[in-house]
Amino acid sequence: MVHRVELELAGRTLSIETGKVAKQADAAVWVQYGETIILATAVSSKTFSEGRDFLPLTVDYRERMYAAGRIPGARFRREGPPSEKEILSGRQVDHAIRPLFPKDYFYETQVSILVLSYDQENDADILGLIGGAAALHISDIPFKGPLSATRVGRVDGAFSINPTSTNLDESDLDFVVTGTPDYIMSLEGGAHEILEDDLTEAILLGHESIKNINAKIEELRTLVGAPERRSYDSPKMDEELGNKVREIALPLIKEGNRTVEKQKRGELFGKAADLAVEKLQEEYPDSASVIRDLVYDVQSEDMHELIITENVRVDGRRMDEIRPIWMEVPVLPRTHGSAIFTRGETQCLAVTTLGSKFDEMKIDDLEGDSLKSFMLHYNFPPFCTGEARMARGPRPRDIGHGSLAEHAIAPVIPSEELFPYTIRIVSEVLESNSSSSMATICAASLSLMDAGVPIKVPVAGVNIGLIPGDPKPQYLVDIQGIEDHLGGMDFKVAGTREGITAVQLDVKVMAVNEEILRESFARARDARIFILDKMEEAIATHRSELSQYAPRIITVKVKQDQIGAVIGPGGKTIRGIQEETGTKINIENDGSVTIAAVDGEAGKRAEEMILALTEEPEIGKLYRGVIKRIVDFGAFVEILPGMDGLVHISEWEDHRINSMQDVASEGDEVTVKIINIDGQGKIKLSKKQAVSE
Repeated sequence: MVHRVELELAGRTLSIETGKVAKQADAAVWVQYGETIILATAVSSKTFSEGRDFLPLTVDYRERMYAAGRIPGARFRREGPPSEKEILSGRQVDHAIRPLFPKDYFYETQVSILVLSYDQENDADILGLIGGAAALHISDIPFKGPLSATRVGRVDGAFSINPTSTNLDESDLDFVVTGTPDYIMSLEGGAHEILEDDLTEAILLGHESIKNINAKIEELRTLVGAPERRSYDSPKMDEELGNKVREIALPLIKEGNRTVEKQKRGELFGKAADLAVEKLQEEYPDSASVIRDLVYDVQSEDMHELIITENVRVDGRRMDEIRPIWMEVPVLPRTHGSAIFTRGETQCLAVTTLGSKFDEMKIDDLEGDSLKSFMLHYNFPPFCTGEARMARGPRPRDIGHGSLAEHAIAPVIPSEELFPYTIRIVSEVLESNSSSSMATICAASLSLMDAGVPIKVPVAGVNIGLIPGDPKPQYLVDIQGIEDHLGGMDFKVAGTREGITAVQLDVKVMAVNEEILRESFARARDARIFILDKMEEAIATHRSELSQYAPRIITVKVKQDQIGAVIGPGGKTIRGIQEETGTKINIENDGSVTIAAVDGEAGKRAEEMILALTEEPEIGKLYRGVIKRIVDFGAFVEILPGMDGLVHISEWEDHRINSMQDVASEGDEVTVKIINIDGQGKIKLSKKQAVSE
């Protein structure tokens, strides 16, 4: 039977339907908003794989190009591996739904989201979040829903829910909020230096819409019969085993949770797990992975107790204390800009490279072809955490962290009119003990200033953790790895002195409300200002000159009807200029010409050649030209490429000349002055007036 619920949201109808398609999945929903449609399915295995101690959740978000009436541009004319947009949208869903599964549910689970129709105005990522969570909630899969999502924008100071793509182009805020009826589960987005109070207002506004959507999802669950959640075997249900593990592991765990150095702490935790497995293997021969996971629980309990009862963190810091910071600017001699930023045991090397229009990134997605002139790429090699594993290119996590840092930096990047360069930043994480994405933002700002990019102001980032407590939680500023893994949330906040530019919130406990939002933003602001002060000691503003190895970009504007003259037949003219000067030249349809050259003189020469091709003759102006043809009554002189004028014999010298052949030859260079241009465009020149001037 087909069941459907719908509600009006921001002037458009949101509908969620189930029972018509994909009926062999545990649950499937068809979600439509405007003319954008997604299909979301949820399937979870009913068979437990022995030895597993985690939830193997996969979120597969895919955009079919037919959804926008397009054929893929790839060679095989079919969709390839997930694009960056698809990976980021899938991660967004994962972050929101993962905390709502039971902590001891270790069954293979997959949420699949297919974008089937796209109307160019309503982004499918929000529908993917709603659909994925709705499919889980109406199924019998253990899931503590309902959960849904909204996007919040702001145009001309007014907040809006689910703004269209057109409105987003004018918005200074783009935030995705997800939540249950009572709590906020995840946040992700960017803004143009928004104030903390304003952003909190936007998030709370989004959460009000989420409550309405959740009510409809709950209604849909009732319509389908509210199936009872399936029972499952939990490898951690043996209370006696848990007590034995705690007794064996706790002494080493306590020592580890009070050890400052990450590597030594990890060794102690490893010894605790090995000892527990060794002592219990005879009694529990097939439970090694379960025992290790129970040791992990002991770590968490002890760390929480340490922070709540003793008011001290595992490395001895106060709750609001930031790890020691040091920086170096510049670092690399031949790059355009470079910097190292280190905070505690997290260290990033950021390198800025400047390029021309030819270096822009081409994007082919449902929106159509577009170009991107600012990129930030994040690399997380195994050695940064002391691991030895196969490195096979960027993982979804790396793409997500790079995107977060890119959104944080983007608002301070100068406009193309002010700084017509393609900018690429690469962050190499050299050490990691949490917060590497925030360290990337700091290092990226430093490297941009070192490169001479006139950014508006520097940007810094910090993450805030949470340890649930009664009656008040403890907030941890600048969390390290163990506090991230065993804590209640990871709240990343980036911005300038004036406001926030990017936020990402992941929670592990359902407790984030307005009070936690406001307190976290306040603590993040104080920490951000402290870090920016430190960064200013290393480099206060951007360098006045670009690196000698960076290309020089010259911008020239020509009339649209002159573009053909610059390009020449079959591109011959522009190729000739590039070959002669060693430059790269790009021409836009509006007549904007950019010249990229490492040698400034070469760039100037190319500019002169283009200007000469497009210059229009001006009465009274002097020109250096070449005699192309001599006739009895004068000489024709080429004053501009392809443009001749006549010097009458009477305008050659200030005395009488009997024959032009006596005073001039074809190929001679001569300085002349335009004395008239008639109605037909014929140009009259004078050599004698040019000489007198």
